[in-house]
Amino acid sequence: MSRDPGKWIAEVVPTSAAVRDDAKVYLIDDDASVLNALSRLLREAGFKVESFQSPHEFLLRDDADIPGCAVIDVSLGDYNGLELQSALESKGDARPIIFITGKSDIATSVQAMKAGAVDFLTKPVRQEDLIEAVERALERDRRSRDEDKRLASISLRLASLTPREREVLGSVVAGRLNKQIAAELGIAEKTVKVHRGRVMAKMAVRSVADLVRIAESVPSLPNGQPRKK
Repeated sequence: MSRDPGKWIAEVVPTSAAVRDDAKVYLIDDDASVLNALSRLLREAGFKVESFQSPHEFLLRDDADIPGCAVIDVSLGDYNGLELQSALESKGDARPIIFITGKSDIATSVQAMKAGAVDFLTKPVRQEDLIEAVERALERDRRSRDEDKRLASISLRLASLTPREREVLGSVVAGRLNKQIAAELGIAEKTVKVHRGRVMAKMAVRSVADLVRIAESVPSLPNGQPRKK
């Protein structure tokens, strides 16, 4: 017999639909009644929801490129929620996860949070707690995807540099003057200025400070060490 969803979700009352983006909330719970109640609650709050009773089905249909978060029951029959978290990580899906459980388990909650979970909620889940956790998870996912796009854009710009321009870039980031760079690379100072101008244009920055900020956030950028003779 299916469990009474009223025992597992507290204060399930309609809320005015909020304006949401294209992100999805993926629900994974092997109990149909709980799954339906959670789906209804989140849809009434304005979220786009896709639900799964089977973790295996979710893994088959999961697309890491689709923004969103996952709300996962810790106990999924023969599949532990933490195992599902690990499986998502293994396939390169770093979407934020919120765990829900029917019993308080400090050891499990600590393990989940150490693995990056946004929250660990105990049933009956309070409506405001779940919605607040989902909003935080979606915001974390948005920031993460924005940062991935930023780094990908920088990598493309970096790839457009010639080997010599990369050398000049590294030396500029290291704080060397044009004449110092010229001496290190064995080229004319005016040639350094030309390369430097091209680097600034290709990297789409207006100042050395901008280049330094990029260097601090992208480990693949040249480190500014002089070329070995």
